[in-house]
Order: sequence, then structure tokens, then C-alpha cells
Amino acid sequence: MTLFRADSLNFIRKITLRRSWNFAKVLTSYYLTRLTRRPIQWGLPVTLSIEPTTACNLRCPECPSGLRAFTRATGNLKTDFFRQLTDELHRDLFYLYFYFQGEPYINPQFLDMVQYAHKRGLFTVTSTNGHFLDDENARRTVESGLDRLIISVDGTTQETYEQYRKDGNLDQVLEGARRVVAWKRRLGAGHPHIIFQFLVVRPNEHQIPEIFRLAKSIGVDEVKLKTAQVYDYREGHPLIPTQARYARYQAGPDGRWAPKHVIANHCWKLWHSCVVTWDGLVVPCCFDKDAVHRLGNVKTHRFRNLWQGQAYRAFRRKLLKGRQEIDICTNCTEGCSVYK
Repeated sequence: MTLFRADSLNFIRKITLRRSWNFAKVLTSYYLTRLTRRPIQWGLPVTLSIEPTTACNLRCPECPSGLRAFTRATGNLKTDFFRQLTDELHRDLFYLYFYFQGEPYINPQFLDMVQYAHKRGLFTVTSTNGHFLDDENARRTVESGLDRLIISVDGTTQETYEQYRKDGNLDQVLEGARRVVAWKRRLGAGHPHIIFQFLVVRPNEHQIPEIFRLAKSIGVDEVKLKTAQVYDYREGHPLIPTQARYARYQAGPDGRWAPKHVIANHCWKLWHSCVVTWDGLVVPCCFDKDAVHRLGNVKTHRFRNLWQGQAYRAFRRKLLKGRQEIDICTNCTEGCSVYK
């Protein structure tokens, strides 16, 4: 069985008639919205991102968690709250992403929650910096039923890696990946599908060929190259790659930098997905890292009521009128297929 076939079969096993019908409703309402320019929303989210913790062991320069720059409350997701939310939504959800900000493995109940979601038939994904994959966590990760494990490996040498992953140890991360691969083989498991995510920035772009070779030597299933979001890009930035295809920004005739894409006034993400913080805040998407656009709290209201509530409807209407007026949309690549 090929690596990608195993991952695909894991997903197919999660498909139910109810989830398929929910997806059809969401997709239909999204295209009707684009056609009518009115915010029509049917169904419930197809994917949900939930935040295990805001804490992180690293100090990455373009991450609010790494910079310790949050103005919102910080803490860990609690198991009882997580189970309550999962019980409400699992019949309609396909994907449950265990990440937003922070390092998931810092939450001591993280893998217990993954296992609970797995038992509810959800396709589970997490993203980690890889520093907590000791032998016990590697074994428990496989045993939890996690479907995809994304490990951030932003360099193939320590010197390059630490230019973005501040305070990180590349050897520790690679050894953690080897442990997960070993436990998959030992337990005869087809999951998790292990992905090395390589955030392409100027200090590491020369190592792109090497990350593919490194992943193959370890037994990692896939490598994904990711373009980097930069906050202060207007005057240029030392993290912006020199290779244009890996950069989200380009310099204009006046020397000022700007995103390469024209932002369209629609957003599939706002129709099919949602983000919930560790303490229950509902925010539009993963670009609202500090939870500025709060659309409700699922600790005080049922999610279904918030999803169709006044705050969500108002945000969708605002988006349809002009995404350029929404701060979190101006540095986003969703729905941006037209180049400047």
C-alpha cells in the first residue's frame, strides 16, 4: 500500500451520509452566496480547528505565541469542554485540526483528546514543532489514532533551522520523527501520515532539495513547502525568499512591498471552517491569531446558534462588501487566484 493511499483510506473511512450531506449544503450555500452577493449559510462547518494551548517552547519571530505577544488570555484546552464541543459537532464534521497557536504537546491531555475524537470517527490532524516526541509520546501518538502529524522542519542543518525556529534543536526534532516512524512499523499502523512542513524563508530556501532527501531517509511520508506570512513586509523583510514562487510578497515600482495577489470578496474558509480557542472563543479563521474578531463563546452558547448568529452574519456581510477593509484578510492568500 502506498503512503498516500493509506492516508486516503483513513479519510474515506470517516465519510458518512450525514457528513456528506452537510458538506453538500455548505458548498451549495457558498456558491449561492458568490452568485447573489448575499451571505447564505447552510449546514455546519466541515472542518474545525481547536487550540490545545497557547504556550510554546520556541521563539519563532513571526508567531504571536513565540513572541509572547498575545493580548488575549493564555492557557490549556480542558478535556471536559473539548468533549462537550466534539459531542455537539462530530456527526457533521469531517476534519478536526488540533492546532491554532501554541505547541499542542505541551497540553498534558492533548493525546487523550485526540483519542476521543478518533473514537467519534473524526479525521484528526495536528501540527507540532517536534520537540516533545519522546518515546512515550511517539507511541501514544500512533495509538491515539491521529490521522496526520505535521512536523515543522524549517532547515536541514542546525545553523539554518535555528534562524527561524529560535531556541529549537533540529536533532531532537528529527529523532522524534524517527520514533514515530518506528512505532508505526512496530504497531503495524497506517497512521499517522507524517508530513515534514518546510516554511520557506530566505535563510533556508537553498535547502529545499535537501529536505526531501532527509524526509525520505527517515521514512517520512510527505514534504510540504509552505510560504511564510510576514507582518512587516512593506519595506521588505529578511525572511522573504529571493525565489518569487515561494514568496507571498513582491516589490512595487516605488520599492514598497505588497502581497502578490488581489483579494477577492469571497472566502471559502469562512463558509466551511471555524476556529475555537482553548477558552471557547469562536473566531473566523486561523489568521485571527489574537482573537480580535470574536463571534461568540461556545462555553456560554451552543455552537449551532453562534454559527447562524448575528455576529457571524454581520462578519460575512462585511467580507462580501470588501475584504480589504478587514485587517486579518489583507495578508491572507485564501481566494486570491488573481495576480497583480
